[in-house]
Amino acid sequence: MEFKAGDHVVYPTHGVGQVQGIEEIPVAGLSLKVIIVTFEENRMTLRVPVNKASSSGLRKLASEAIIKEALDVLRGRARIKRTMWSRRAQEYEQKINSGDPLAIAEVVRDLHRNAGQPDQSFSERQIYEQALDRLAAELAAIDRTDKPTAAEKLQGVLKSG
Repeated sequence: MEFKAGDHVVYPTHGVGQVQGIEEIPVAGLSLKVIIVTFEENRMTLRVPVNKASSSGLRKLASEAIIKEALDVLRGRARIKRTMWSRRAQEYEQKINSGDPLAIAEVVRDLHRNAGQPDQSFSERQIYEQALDRLAAELAAIDRTDKPTAAEKLQGVLKSG
């Protein structure tokens, strides 16, 4: 995959960032070509070696078709396994950190609570908000809007069921 300055990209464990450029840096006496990605929200800069970009999970934003599929996942019925919360929480964290919009949409769908449903525990709420935030960030970058607008759109899809 080719990345260039200005591209919006997704790094699985950090979400949506922007490529600042590609440069060569000296490392242990060798010259290493790296992609420089900044994450505005948490003021972080990441340098990913070009030859490790795909294995690290760095990717361009999802296509319109994948986002449409993710929105369809949100409209689906929640599938909550009857396993211990700690095991489910681990699975949810793995799905969020995979960077896959469909997997993240599953987490949002499964942990979403409508009015009249029992309240979430603190950790359920945290994981839900983390997944919603990650999905909203990618949707915002694709729709060229801001994250709150994208989050509202996702909430609307969830409520429409």
